[in-house]
Amino acid sequence: MSRSTLRDHAWLPRASCDAECLRASCSDAPRRFVVGLRMTLRAILALLLALALPLLAVPLPGRSAAKRTYCRLLLRSLGVRITVSGGPVRNLPGVLVVSDHMSWLDVVTIGAVLPRSGWRTQPLSFVARADVADQFAVRMMARIIRAIPIDRASLRQLPGVVGIVAARLRAGHTVVAFPEGTTWCGLACGPFYPAMFQAAIDAGRPIQPLRLRYHHQDGNLSTVPAFVGDDTLLRSIRRLLASRRTLARVYVESLELPGTDRRELARRCQAAVRTAAPGQPLPGHVLAG
Repeated sequence: MSRSTLRDHAWLPRASCDAECLRASCSDAPRRFVVGLRMTLRAILALLLALALPLLAVPLPGRSAAKRTYCRLLLRSLGVRITVSGGPVRNLPGVLVVSDHMSWLDVVTIGAVLPRSGWRTQPLSFVARADVADQFAVRMMARIIRAIPIDRASLRQLPGVVGIVAARLRAGHTVVAFPEGTTWCGLACGPFYPAMFQAAIDAGRPIQPLRLRYHHQDGNLSTVPAFVGDDTLLRSIRRLLASRRTLARVYVESLELPGTDRRELARRCQAAVRTAAPGQPLPGHVLAG
């Protein structure tokens, strides 16, 4: 199912971000030769890493730590550097990790910062949109990250997805979810929907909010990695390859206890994620509806 043909319903997450957000992040382009050379070198590195991707599916000792290293290498091949600040990401069993959502790149970035203790790392899963996880180009990655597919257009499937997330949390797995339910450009953001927080409440497990931002070299917020509107995966990757350099900044907020009210829990986590980093206010733009 394409990004533009989702069946509509009253609770379908919507973002006002579109191609204009991506153009707003473009600066004066350097010479075409330089961009072409940069894209070629990065594409070669990324393709070499892609060839090694099936090896991560082999159930060998230390596979979880290898996935983390792989994510870091993939980011570097795409011209992305990553920094982590705030509290430590604790290597606890059964944690629901939540973050704002801008791109497919979020999965790689979060996969690169989740903790490891020697070779002992908690099993990791991501809640992913079914229409994206089913694309040929990302199907292997979806298997490796043990994706839990969610069809945003089907409310009837939502309780089942929440049940799967709760079961994995009880089993001690780390599960990553994006409560906005859709991608935004990074200059604006959407509300945290409470449904997925019910899984943490049912399992009695803590929540780890992460605040994720992408920046240009000059420190300004970047929409280059954004995957919004009718953008395609190929165009998104091409834009990232052509960019001079992107900095992914991850701010680790304090753990939140689940409590009993999913809406209140969603508000707490949203407030933590939306706190602007020092010197980096969120400018935003006018949101639809």
